[in-house]
Amino acid sequence: MIEGVIEEFDAWRGVGVVRDRGGERLFFHCVEIADASRSIEPGTLVRARRAAGQRGDDEARMVTPRSADVVV
Repeated sequence: MIEGVIEEFDAWRGVGVVRDRGGERLFFHCVEIADASRSIEPGTLVRARRAAGQRGDDEARMVTPRSADVVV
């Protein structure tokens, strides 16, 4: 799992970038947003899984806004 912030999101193209705590940029597609909203605002704190992308670079998967975390 990684923690980071949404750096940018292009709603028209349906793609965005998560910047993790180490400064690495990971691209993601809107279908990877865990709440199925297909949209997310830049600046949103998120958790995500790192996975190998189709083009060889790592991507963010299961992008979950921190506000959606359940506190037990």
